[in-house]
Amino acid sequence: MRKQSIMSKHWILASLFFLALPLHVAAQESSNTDPAARWWKGNLHTHSLWSDGDQFPEMIADWYRQRDYNFLALTDHNVLSEGMRWMAVSAIHKRADEGILDRYRDRFGDAWVETRGEAGQKDHEVRLKPMDEFRYLVEETGKFILIPAEEISDKAEGKPVHINATNLAEVIKPVGGETVRQAIENNLRAILEHEKKHGREVLPHVNHPNFHYAITAEDLAAVVSERFFEVYNGHPGVNHLGDDDHPSIERMWDIANAIRQTSLDIPPLMGIGTDDSHEYHGKAGSRPGRGWVMVRSKYLTPEHLIRAMKRGDFYASSGVTLSDVQFNKESQTLSLAIETEPDTSYETKFIATLKKGDGVDEHRIGAVVATSESATPEYKLTGDELYVRAVVTSSKPPVDPSFKDQKQQAWTQPVGWE
Repeated sequence: MRKQSIMSKHWILASLFFLALPLHVAAQESSNTDPAARWWKGNLHTHSLWSDGDQFPEMIADWYRQRDYNFLALTDHNVLSEGMRWMAVSAIHKRADEGILDRYRDRFGDAWVETRGEAGQKDHEVRLKPMDEFRYLVEETGKFILIPAEEISDKAEGKPVHINATNLAEVIKPVGGETVRQAIENNLRAILEHEKKHGREVLPHVNHPNFHYAITAEDLAAVVSERFFEVYNGHPGVNHLGDDDHPSIERMWDIANAIRQTSLDIPPLMGIGTDDSHEYHGKAGSRPGRGWVMVRSKYLTPEHLIRAMKRGDFYASSGVTLSDVQFNKESQTLSLAIETEPDTSYETKFIATLKKGDGVDEHRIGAVVATSESATPEYKLTGDELYVRAVVTSSKPPVDPSFKDQKQQAWTQPVGWE
């Protein structure tokens, strides 16, 4: 009996051990399932037939998905792609060409393309599908997502004031204002109220400041609640380089941040790259694939992407890819790693605005404090900088340039200002 009892005890202990083993293994697996942060590529400024674009939204989304983008915000003017909407086929042909419906059917099938009325007649219409319907055809977990967004298109003082709001629950109507600055402030307030009301992360950013030269660096600086603007927009009509009377967009960035860091003592603006795409059939104009953001996040969800951007963990690009961007607060060093291509050279400029007593000398705004041709450039702050950022320029032009003599670039965010 005693021998049997001892054996029973051993059997029970062994059974408990083996029963516990899967739990232990599961615990180990669980502790190792937290994904590492990685870079996700996306465009936050895109137009479709829902406003003034010339392509069906699901065709646009499929274009980006096939080119290894990970997220896309459809940002039609003052509308979300939702509800029942029919559009005259003749109007679509006028924007695009007469082969657009054939290409639409070839991609998604005859059953997907809904029309009514008689072909060739005024009553011939096609239904524009809402995002909640077509997103299931193109989204793929961990690879590609769509984000509902809007370009809030307002005006003040006879000038356009456009602000994108990404990850919306419903349309936000333009609020207006007596001045450009007031219009920006009022629309931003509406976006922040929307974010609070719906309990969701929303990313607002000011679009193409030099479009009609509507927004000045001083306007960008003064709106305290704004943290993001387009440092690069692929539309050829947004005056990216400025002119004799207006600064370039990069110069505006540094002027605005110099004001924010001195007179206002608020965080600097961060720069976003976008397409602002409208034309998808080879026509001249604002075509896709020209500008994007690379966001470092563990998860491909709107919330995690936006949180990462609000932390400044992203960069803008028109062609240059960075495998790493790091700022070591302890050593005050900004370091980059460039994904180089054969037969291509790269120049990195570290750009800072330098202190001068309690103010800033305009000749020290956006100064080039160091230049490197290394694939792993870095810059250690001296203590004289209000902030430092980096811009990497390739010797190669973009695949589809938006202005003369353009080169591929990447822009990192200002650091060292905390």
